[in-house]
Amino acid sequence: MLKGKTAVVTGGSRGIGKAICLKFAENGADIAFLYAGNTVKAEETVKELEGLGVKAKAYQCNVADADAVAAVVKEIVKDFGGIQILVNNAGITKDKLVPMMKAADFDAVIDTNLKGAFYMTKGVYPLFLKQKGGKIINISSVSGLTGNPGQANYSASKAGVIGLTKSVAKELASRGVCCNAIAPGFIATEMTQALENDTLKDAIPMKRFGEAEEVAKLALFLASEHSDYITGEVIRIDGGLAC
Repeated sequence: MLKGKTAVVTGGSRGIGKAICLKFAENGADIAFLYAGNTVKAEETVKELEGLGVKAKAYQCNVADADAVAAVVKEIVKDFGGIQILVNNAGITKDKLVPMMKAADFDAVIDTNLKGAFYMTKGVYPLFLKQKGGKIINISSVSGLTGNPGQANYSASKAGVIGLTKSVAKELASRGVCCNAIAPGFIATEMTQALENDTLKDAIPMKRFGEAEEVAKLALFLASEHSDYITGEVIRIDGGLAC
């Protein structure tokens, strides 16, 4: 489905990002993924991807650093010959109620989750314009749609990602580029492991957390030719939590 294409995935060494890398690789895409700091996890992921018969490489990069992002995009193009798919997945949380939230914690989440997606999008923008095609998939959250107590910074960043998605979709639609967002609910990852309990599951109409692979399957659809007339959309994958 994605053979002959190169996908760039931020935050690709674990969780949802890793699941997306693996799903894309299973469908023929070469994978360049960014990671923040865990080199061991990154190297393990590269080996798994190469085991699927595709080219894979990990790049350590802080997506909140505009200069670092610009440099890594150039490096990826040099290594892979081009980029056809971008998945902005990298994200952090620093949860606290507003009165106790430090300005630095608010800024850190905005810098990684929102500005990081902007910097990466800006990096591939001229490439996608020139080749008159490409897919941008932004990982937002239901928190960006509904808000969540203790997550003013995270919810604001993910709501911003939705606004970014819609603006970029309109800018690039005439050039054959699609830009969409996925808004997961509670997905079983390292980040949500401490939250998984029966009370929270009862609040979800489907009575369970989602799986990272389920998000990856949706990302695969949005990265494929099957979604060529879909752009500017925000697709929830939350078991009915925010419906």
